[in-house]
Amino acid sequence: MLEIEVVYGTAEQQFLQSLKVKAGTTAREAVLQSGVCGKFPEVDLHAAPLGIFGKAVKDDTVLRPHDRVEIYRPLLIDPKEARRKRVSQD
Repeated sequence: MLEIEVVYGTAEQQFLQSLKVKAGTTAREAVLQSGVCGKFPEVDLHAAPLGIFGKAVKDDTVLRPHDRVEIYRPLLIDPKEARRKRVSQD
């Protein structure tokens, strides 16, 4: 068994779940086992992009001990556009 964490957050609330999963478990499988859908039913856990410690990974990435699987939200605004707006406000 491997000890891992699954994390997700919004501006209002964060979710961190420690799990023990079988060796060979993939990132997507861990997310589906985490229980995050109970707190955030609006998240499409079958399609949301995933990462491990800030690096995007594919669904079938096999987890290693102490990995932190991150569920990413879609961007609300392009970062370049947000920067342009901030500069134009000055």
